[in-house]
Amino acid sequence: MPDTITTESPYTHLISDCDGVLIDSEAVALQALLDLLAPRLADLPEGVTLQGLIEPRLGLRLVPLMRDIYAELGLPPLPEEELLAIAHGVNLRCDEQLSAVPGVAQALAAIGLPKAVASNSVSARVHAALTRTGMVDLFGGRYFTPDLVGHAKPHPGLYLAAAAGFGVPPGQCLVLEDSVTGVTAAVAAGMTVLGFIGGGHIAEGQEARLKAAGAAHVFSDMSKLPALVAQIRG
Repeated sequence: MPDTITTESPYTHLISDCDGVLIDSEAVALQALLDLLAPRLADLPEGVTLQGLIEPRLGLRLVPLMRDIYAELGLPPLPEEELLAIAHGVNLRCDEQLSAVPGVAQALAAIGLPKAVASNSVSARVHAALTRTGMVDLFGGRYFTPDLVGHAKPHPGLYLAAAAGFGVPPGQCLVLEDSVTGVTAAVAAGMTVLGFIGGGHIAEGQEARLKAAGAAHVFSDMSKLPALVAQIRG
């Protein structure tokens, strides 16, 4: 049977990104990328900074993120083995410094909707992160990741798969996202997005960028999330 609940609200299920929404890892990933790419990109054009190249792309998978930067700069791409080594280094740094976004576990526990995770990470890393931060039981093993689904954000496939897993139309799902990449994917799937800008990695202007990508609401404090969801659901 579809995983539905009795309610008059059009929103019956909640889907969350992982990195930057549940796990406060994007700031760690940003610094790791800066450290690992700086020696390789020491001579940037005037007015261009490495941080300015990386920040708008947070939310993409690491290898496509780096390829995209090199393409924008008009540089030959790094060899695949070097890209994978950098990505591995970033993931190690994130795992070593893993922590939950403050207040997110309590906020999600207070929201009585079935929940899933849709992440550009791999399922094993999502499960390990949620286990280490005590949030694994909130999602009942409902993880939708590129290694399981075959698509990565900004493609809407992860979110469409999550809705199908619930057995509900995409329009019944609320989504928590922190990146333009993720908001773009969820909006393309036909879902309503709540943009989170309270992570340690958020750059100036992110609220405007998320709204421009289609986020219906933007918030910065996880303690306010249960009330925001209740207000949206009417």
